[in-house]
Amino acid sequence: MKNLAQNDKIRNIAIIAHVDHGKTTLVDFMFKQGGVLRIEQEVEDRVMDSMDLERERGITISAKNCSVYFKDTKINILDTPGHSDFGGEVERALMMVDGAILLVDSSEGPLPQTRFVLKKALESGLKIIVVVNKIDRKDARPKEVLNEIYDLFFDLDATDEQLDFPILYAIGREGIAQNTLTEKGTDLKPLFETILSEIPAPSYNSDEPFQMLVSDLDYSNYVGRLAIGRIFHGSVKINESLVCINEENKQIPLRISKLQVYDGLKLREAEQVEAGDIIILAGIENVKIGDTICTKENPKSLKRIAIDEPTISMVFSANTSPFAGKEGKFVQGSKIRERLFKETLRNVAIKVEDSDTSESFVVKGRGEFQMAILIETMRREGYEVCVGRPQVIFKQKDGKTLEPIEHLFIDCEESFIGIVTEKLSKRKGRMINMVNHGAGRVRLEFSIPTRSLIGYRNEFLTDTKGTGLMNSYLDGYEEHRGDFPSRLTGSLVADREGETVAYAIFNLEPRGSLFVVPGEPVYEGMIVGEHNRENDLFINICKPKKLSNMRSSTKDDAVTLTPVVPMTLEKAIEFIREDEMLEVTPKSIRLRKIVLTTKRN
Repeated sequence: MKNLAQNDKIRNIAIIAHVDHGKTTLVDFMFKQGGVLRIEQEVEDRVMDSMDLERERGITISAKNCSVYFKDTKINILDTPGHSDFGGEVERALMMVDGAILLVDSSEGPLPQTRFVLKKALESGLKIIVVVNKIDRKDARPKEVLNEIYDLFFDLDATDEQLDFPILYAIGREGIAQNTLTEKGTDLKPLFETILSEIPAPSYNSDEPFQMLVSDLDYSNYVGRLAIGRIFHGSVKINESLVCINEENKQIPLRISKLQVYDGLKLREAEQVEAGDIIILAGIENVKIGDTICTKENPKSLKRIAIDEPTISMVFSANTSPFAGKEGKFVQGSKIRERLFKETLRNVAIKVEDSDTSESFVVKGRGEFQMAILIETMRREGYEVCVGRPQVIFKQKDGKTLEPIEHLFIDCEESFIGIVTEKLSKRKGRMINMVNHGAGRVRLEFSIPTRSLIGYRNEFLTDTKGTGLMNSYLDGYEEHRGDFPSRLTGSLVADREGETVAYAIFNLEPRGSLFVVPGEPVYEGMIVGEHNRENDLFINICKPKKLSNMRSSTKDDAVTLTPVVPMTLEKAIEFIREDEMLEVTPKSIRLRKIVLTTKRN
């Protein structure tokens, strides 16, 4: 009989929400009302979005930890990403908690990425508190949204106990939560009280020695590698001799030089920490996410974190363009390799493999968005890198080729149903559901191969005049559905090195849409535009106007060029074909051919 006990002084919770449903704003008010921030204190909004990329894009990319206090109980809060491409972050965050708050917009209802994270939470057996947020919206429909949430729980095979979830209504931006729609809330006290009463306190076996599962890693310039995780059993003191049990079940001896816990947004040093709390250990090298840290006398490993397999791969290589080394600090293949392997230590959903050459590497991950974030992070750190088109990872089973299939959700106006359905059916998509609320917009659901969505997003936004919403999550693997045409246009490729000229651009505009502006440096093999036709076209975009000594009786017309929409990283990744790649530097994103020479035999 296990001697199970509970640490009633602690609650560990995750916050689940779709992008832009108000999760990070709600956490800001939990800080203020939980005593972490003074109400009048000058702070930036969305304090949990600490990365520049998170602030710019308004999304959560990496799971982060913090804590607040309510009635002498410490509440550890994990802010999880809402996008399925960052599923690795979600899975390891859920290993540290006993419950979750599901935050849903009172107008939009539960959306696909909510579904993805909630599925993981239910599979982990977590207790769920449902918070219907933004009830002050003019188009709020909280009762219908609540029915949709119940439908979602049924759809995800929730147990009877999980279906009996407590419901709260909130206005996150005002820091208000209430138990019913009719009452008028004043603060988040109902939410804090529900967390204490509904989320179970962390349980542990009092007979078991110290055991901690490493769920996250960080690095400090002062104390080195930091291992973050929850204590499942026992307690730990500073300077204690422990062992780390790795993936091969080998025991690596270690001594803790620093022991810290979360205190608000900061870390606080501690002499001893009890079971159930989330801790940060310093002085540990060679530790990986999923390892168990335990006592030397009684080494026992915990179940490792299960991570969904990667679905796409991209080749990263050193920059080989004529402009290599002009804009970045790190250009060598060895530096890129070191940076990529460092990423695998912190991000369990990314895998890196060496390729045939020492200058290129195969990076595997969840989706093109996750890859774009990695590339963007690297370029901001000063790296120059070339990346190829995303490739889907196929599986072989019983002699058959299986491919990853996405469950795709489309939200668009009724008038665009025809074009969207036509494009997706060409890409081997199958419609499985259509919901029309009679308000002018419809929700379509498709089963579609992952490879079909690479390069489709921009086309979709054009087809729906920028008003369509598109989300998907991995639905499993099916037999290969056959080939389909991807990009129906070719590329306009510069045939020499030089600077672009307005006169040349003006005369080439009828050939397609151009990506460059006058005065921009180009090189042979660089893609400067999209051709109207299927084939590639080699062009001289540096050709100036020939001057003569004959004066014209009429003044030359001023050259008026079509405005160029700046090329974003995601757009560029979707645009390139198999024989093309991206050159990404801290200052530029250039599209190019893999083989730069434009000389034809």
